[in-house]
Amino acid sequence: MTLTWNDKEPIYVQIHAYLAEMILAGLIAPGEALPSVRQVAVEQHVNPITVSKAMQLLVEDGVAVKRRGLGMYVADNAASILRSQMRARFLSQEWPGILHRLSLLELSLTDLMKEPS
Repeated sequence: MTLTWNDKEPIYVQIHAYLAEMILAGLIAPGEALPSVRQVAVEQHVNPITVSKAMQLLVEDGVAVKRRGLGMYVADNAASILRSQMRARFLSQEWPGILHRLSLLELSLTDLMKEPS
């Protein structure tokens, strides 16, 4: 899985989101080790310090736990934490724009539920 970079967010935030999506998709299960900082840095062609910062955010969020000398592992409740964070972000940052766009296009929820023609 390779990232497509955007200029709107810092790289460490994008790597954090990339790792979060891997966890939510079940590619890294609870209790499994996260890829090493070095591995992600090489795969994504970024500085290891940037990856380390992203992984530290996962620890601060309670999504990952550090095991001294062993690396970082996905927390048992990681998926529920991530879903909660992503829902809150979606509802506060993305949903208002979607509602505005629906209003401009005069689309209702019923219109959205219809099969595309």
